[in-house]
Amino acid sequence: MSHIHLKDVSKKFGDTEVIPPLNLEIKDGEFVVFVGPSGCGKSTLLRLIAGLEDVSSGRILINGEDATEVSPAKRKLAMVFQSYALYPHMTVRKNIAFPLRMAGLSSTEQGKKVEDAAKVLNLSEYLDRKPGQLSGGQRQRVAIGRAIVREPQAFLFDEPLSNLDAALRVGMRVEISELHKRLATTMIYVTHDQIEAMTMADKIVVLQNGRIEQVGTPLDLYRSPLNVFVAGFIGSPKMNIIEGPQASKYKSASIGIRPEHIAISDSTGTWKGTIGVSEQLGSDTFFHVKCEFQDQSITVRAIGGLELAYGQTVFLTPEKEHLHRFDKDGLRIK
Repeated sequence: MSHIHLKDVSKKFGDTEVIPPLNLEIKDGEFVVFVGPSGCGKSTLLRLIAGLEDVSSGRILINGEDATEVSPAKRKLAMVFQSYALYPHMTVRKNIAFPLRMAGLSSTEQGKKVEDAAKVLNLSEYLDRKPGQLSGGQRQRVAIGRAIVREPQAFLFDEPLSNLDAALRVGMRVEISELHKRLATTMIYVTHDQIEAMTMADKIVVLQNGRIEQVGTPLDLYRSPLNVFVAGFIGSPKMNIIEGPQASKYKSASIGIRPEHIAISDSTGTWKGTIGVSEQLGSDTFFHVKCEFQDQSITVRAIGGLELAYGQTVFLTPEKEHLHRFDKDGLRIK
């Protein structure tokens, strides 16, 4: 396992500072997810930890030792990329064994490590196939297997599921999470998908413009976002953010309320609105309701297959105990 500590780490490309100085501690065995919109610096931060980019200032400590100037190979970290980067002419067995051959291990040692990794990843029956004969999910598992045999101190994942279809993504999320439990190894995972972050992480790091907006468990961020950005980014559908007179009633510049914390009625309630598009999911229905005081529709989650007609007048009532208040700078009011 590996303890990773970033101290005042920053990164500039020329005169452009993409990551202002930041501090972050990743504990032994944690599954930490970096999440944020495209261009927020999450992949760059991961590459700094891996040693694939040089830091502009600050230090990176791995297990208490300064690794800032240490080469990527000597940091004992394994990186899994969005691209599988498998050798198409090699079998799965040879692809997984490749880093072991480069390290000069004997054929016997290679064979044992490959068999062990294949067993963990349910790849044993595919060892003699070539990548072209595998599904996208299986190829990603081969890439992970190639990382496992190196017995790294930590795994670094850079959007590894981006090339998979929706069904495979769900399956691979579960597989990677189970792998983390079995290996009990530190993992850092980069994604723009907040659902991946919520379902996989022990700890989430939310980034915007290279800055850390909030660090915490998935439920911490969901229940107590520190600012409007985190409130709107974490959760699916995202939190409704309401400004103007409706917010000032609560002595705030804006208020946030999640779709599941709004009651909807066709007869009475706090806010009057009109039903727009409805999304029927079977177990849930999401209604997009247009209210006079809000330019954007307010999303409401109703359990079950509630049916309300497009254009129908409805009334919304937010649950006061679940209202989030924010000041003019977008920061949470406690």
